[in-house]
Amino acid sequence: MSRVGEPGVQQDLRPGGGARSGLPDNSTSADKSHLADKIDAFFGRLGERGRVIVRQLPLSITVLLVVAAAAVFHPETLADPSFRLALLAHTALFVVSVAVPWGRLPKGAYAVIPALDCVAIGFTREAGGPNFNVLSLLLVFPVVWLSVDRNRAGVVLAVASTVMSTVLPSAALGTPVTQGSMIRTIFLPLVMAAIAVTAHVVAGTLYRQRRTLVRKDEALAETAAESIRRQRLLDAVLSTVNVAVWVVDQDGRDVLTNRALETDAALSGAALSGPAPSGNQPRLFQSDRTTPVPPERFPTARAAGGETFTDELYWAGEGEEMRAYSVTARTMSSTDGKHAGAVITFAEVTALIRALSAKDNFVATVSHELRTPLTSILGYLELVLDEPGHEDIEEELRIVERNAHHLLGLVNDLIAVASERIELTLQDTDVAGLLAGVVASSHARATVSGVELVLDVEEPLTARIDPGRIRQVFGNLVSNAIKFSPDGGRVIARAYRANSHVVCSIADTGIGMDSQEQEQAFTKFFRSARSRETAIPGAGLGLPISKTIVEGHGGSISLGSAPGKGTTVTVRLPVA
Repeated sequence: MSRVGEPGVQQDLRPGGGARSGLPDNSTSADKSHLADKIDAFFGRLGERGRVIVRQLPLSITVLLVVAAAAVFHPETLADPSFRLALLAHTALFVVSVAVPWGRLPKGAYAVIPALDCVAIGFTREAGGPNFNVLSLLLVFPVVWLSVDRNRAGVVLAVASTVMSTVLPSAALGTPVTQGSMIRTIFLPLVMAAIAVTAHVVAGTLYRQRRTLVRKDEALAETAAESIRRQRLLDAVLSTVNVAVWVVDQDGRDVLTNRALETDAALSGAALSGPAPSGNQPRLFQSDRTTPVPPERFPTARAAGGETFTDELYWAGEGEEMRAYSVTARTMSSTDGKHAGAVITFAEVTALIRALSAKDNFVATVSHELRTPLTSILGYLELVLDEPGHEDIEEELRIVERNAHHLLGLVNDLIAVASERIELTLQDTDVAGLLAGVVASSHARATVSGVELVLDVEEPLTARIDPGRIRQVFGNLVSNAIKFSPDGGRVIARAYRANSHVVCSIADTGIGMDSQEQEQAFTKFFRSARSRETAIPGAGLGLPISKTIVEGHGGSISLGSAPGKGTTVTVRLPVA
């Protein structure tokens, strides 16, 4: 199967053109996402102990830098036993971070490390004297560590640890209370509390956003998997069916074709998308096999223009290689309701058309063979009835004559349907008078069926028609209206002039037809399910014959119906 185009991507379908995406360049977003995935993978491989070490490491490195700076600028501070003890505490905390199997301990047990870090920082600052007051900034490391936890208890512990970092060292080292120490004791916890709350809120927001993104990624992955599954299913279906499928965009350019279309010599190439290469003559013909289809009426052009049609017969190819196709087109709409293209199917029906033609030839041949003896039978019956001495069997002979006439009528109908051509003798005729005559002759039958016949015509309504054939049409339609009103009701026959046409309609209140039955109403030998169930007589030839006669006059016949509400058949005949 050949596919051109995917949802959301515009394709350059010109010769030599490649796929041209209409999407923006998302390389920067992709790089950021890739980096975040790498970080997640790195932390995921570390385990609980590794994560504790990584979180402790920035403070430990900073303390080493402080020691180096002290050795250069204040070497005497390193000789202070209290300062050394504070540095030893930092070292011990780092060793504990590395040595303890945190994954085996209760969840959150690692919080003891940043809490003690706060206290160790307080001792380092207090032992270092005024020159090391800046070390209070190191509290940011353990405070942020405690606060980014989703549990609010981490914020409380961070604030409490900050308070202890200002109170415990002063008390333990016996540092005298000064105005500066009092300010630090009050404001440092407040500042760190603000940092802790901010870190907690930001971390919570980022966590929720990340969780939302993860859910969206999962949903997107599921959607992509479902899309791939549906695409594979579509590929399998399109590759399996024998019907050729062609999808075009709103400009008539190819979007998708299946294998059946590509391997069909009559359909592939430019056969249906435009004129053929040889002499610029189209290789697509109408149902008569001789009338070429103009390029603007090609199926692809019609479908691209927004037209829908069902089971229209086309012939493609040349000479003995001509093939018949039943073509159907349905339009597609974009999300904003605009025309976005169409799907066209081509069902190869050459064998069916030839079979139907053979059947019609057979029916016509048999009908002609039957008409000859029937004509002879009726002739001899007429002679017998004219001769005296048969009065005792005259009733039986009349029954034979009536049934022979009925059979001859069916044979003539079969011949007319098979030939699809009817000889017409046109003359100026009052159509209203013809319809009135048919209604008048049907009154007796309507009365027996409990049907009320109503005539509503404008007189006169003159048109150039074959009166015998149009009388046959009216007879078929009125007869059907009475037959398909088995429970009584009303049949209204109307005739009026509409511009250059005479319009006649026969409306009943009978059993009606559903949409599927209406599509087949003019098909030869078709009879609805209800008519078969209720044993309503008929051969399914009345409407096809009427259609052939009306179209032979250059007119049209249409049908509207609803189950249980009746049927209306409308005939339009040109005046001239």
